[in-house]
Amino acid sequence: MTFGTWLFTKMRGELVGSDEQGNRYFQDKRLIPGMRRRKRWVIYNGEPEASRVPPDWHGWLHYTSDTPPPAGGYPRRPWQKEHVPNLTGTPVAYHPPGSTVVASENKPKPHYEAWRPG
Repeated sequence: MTFGTWLFTKMRGELVGSDEQGNRYFQDKRLIPGMRRRKRWVIYNGEPEASRVPPDWHGWLHYTSDTPPPAGGYPRRPWQKEHVPNLTGTPVAYHPPGSTVVASENKPKPHYEAWRPG
């Protein structure tokens, strides 16, 4: 967190809640004249990565919901998967078959055999 973000949060931020990862969610203490709604933001616990915001809090941050999610989040449906952060750039990132990033011993075999004359 930068000094400016820390100072802005101290002076104008009102803590609304936090999630299971320790991210804290704030909104402006007052409504600015001429604005229709109060500013909302998140202070990340650790690396600032937008995909670490759970769907419940994402809806609140983007004004989809006026009320913040309850402690522990909304009840999950059986078909919903657990939240997974963005894994791009990590060793466990997805690489499709034939990707140049995949190690040569794991390279997929071609589905054909090249024709050779004679």
